[in-house]
Amino acid sequence: MTSLTAALDAAQPARAFAAWRGRFVEFLLVGGVTLFLFPFAWLCRRALGLDSAELAFGFVTFHAASVINDPHFAVTYVLFYKDGKHRALGAAFTPMQRLRYLVVGVLVPLALAVWAALALVTRSAVTMGWMIQLMFFLVGWHYVKQGFGVLTVLSARRGVRFTRFERVVVLTHCFTGWAYAWASPADPGRTLEEQGVVYTSLAHPPGLERITQIAFFLSTLPLIAVFVRKWRTEGRLPPLAPLCGLLVTVWLWTVYSGIDPLMKYVIPALHSIQYFYFVGLLKRNEARAGEGPPSFGLPVRVRLGFLAVTAVGLGWLLLRGAPSFFDAILVPPSAKRLETLNDLGPTPCLAALYVFVNIHHYFMDGVIWRRDNPETRYLFA
Repeated sequence: MTSLTAALDAAQPARAFAAWRGRFVEFLLVGGVTLFLFPFAWLCRRALGLDSAELAFGFVTFHAASVINDPHFAVTYVLFYKDGKHRALGAAFTPMQRLRYLVVGVLVPLALAVWAALALVTRSAVTMGWMIQLMFFLVGWHYVKQGFGVLTVLSARRGVRFTRFERVVVLTHCFTGWAYAWASPADPGRTLEEQGVVYTSLAHPPGLERITQIAFFLSTLPLIAVFVRKWRTEGRLPPLAPLCGLLVTVWLWTVYSGIDPLMKYVIPALHSIQYFYFVGLLKRNEARAGEGPPSFGLPVRVRLGFLAVTAVGLGWLLLRGAPSFFDAILVPPSAKRLETLNDLGPTPCLAALYVFVNIHHYFMDGVIWRRDNPETRYLFA
């Protein structure tokens, strides 16, 4: 008995270290690594110069997108359309969630496809430009909502829950951050280029920037008050990893994403890694539940490996293979001279698919990660 007690006592430090290591890795994956990358980017600029450092960051992130950014879009399609008929018409979802699923799964992609096709057929950079601007308008909403999910889900896994009022306060901070990020800087209507498409941005005056800035800064006061009240009444704050994930997402990835010229290349990858952490959490726990009776499914590593390979392959098809194939047909090499190109540029299909996938991804996420989705229970397993 004494030897057993000694063995258990000896194992406690190992378990404590394993738990600390797991939480530190979680902290890094949901946004904490950003705090280390800022000084690294500064050192790169100082050692290499801005131009060389920017070239290096751009080169690495462009190629890394094949296994980080692109698969994060693709895995959303895998999660969303799995058992689509059962979800849309069966009893798996509540009636309201079924309606959301049908709208986002059928009507939204149909509308986006018609929009993109109209731009391509009419060779209208203006039409494609409005689609691009919708993407940039919604991306901030997508980021801050994910940051909100990081805070609430990971806190709940540690036993820290938020009341309805507290959730409204946090969401208000998130949404005012989104509004300020979109309105800043003031824009008189500039000529911009995205994926080869040249378009004119929607003008918004300095007054809008100032109003959204004040609203965002003011929203920090009730946010701080909520955390102070939580400390006084419950004796604890939200855990470090989810709290850092929220603040980094809102302040550094959304509002002040341009504070360092090199970090703008890295932020989409960091957002994708944050997303993958939750996909992994969901699918790992789901696979563990299915390993045993009565289904005796495939091992967890096999199912996660298959999901990863599928996401990488589908990501390449959606954002590299298919656009290159269709652009080669629509814009043959003989027509790619600068003097013969219009404002849609040399890769209009790439632009159309890129924007389509981004916008649809934002909408699908709004269905997948809702509490109405019964599969989200695996986030808390």
